[in-house]
Amino acid sequence: MTTDPDVTILLGRWSDGDSNALDQLLPQVYADLRRIARMELGRHSKHATLQPTALVNELFTRLLGHDGAFRLADRRHFYNLSAQMMRQLLMARVRAAGTDKRGGSWRRIDIEAMPELAIEEDTRMAELDEALTRLAALNPRMAEVVQLRSFGGFEVEEVAELLGVDARTVYRDWATARAWLRKDLQQ
Repeated sequence: MTTDPDVTILLGRWSDGDSNALDQLLPQVYADLRRIARMELGRHSKHATLQPTALVNELFTRLLGHDGAFRLADRRHFYNLSAQMMRQLLMARVRAAGTDKRGGSWRRIDIEAMPELAIEEDTRMAELDEALTRLAALNPRMAEVVQLRSFGGFEVEEVAELLGVDARTVYRDWATARAWLRKDLQQ
């Protein structure tokens, strides 16, 4: 994970409308974003035709299309927003594939690639997305831990650094969030 403090400065400049900052920022974060995209795509076999580069490019297209609507405070905010947006992009693809004009009802997403989250095999990705949204309403930090660990592919120590908390706090949040999601998804 990129730890260069210049990333935060460049994010601030980019958020303030400096397009040159994006040219400097992209090479510093691109490898991390491709890693997130690769992990995310690896979890979803239904996206076999989508490459990590394409997902990262779509992410930047969305970020650029918001014309300064995002005020990116720091690396934590940027990576969390990026992981969340990638999840949303993939969810949009799942939903589009489920429409009548594209083949009918929802397809089951193979979620076995996320064993640490301990989600039942027959869980649908849309249900997981909704459960994560409910968790965020109750405890934003726990949802952020799940977001960064499961969808961003970050290790506990990296999450702790991004969130500015101790690794033990991340482990506790991770365990509690997994249990909460498991219970929520069984209802």
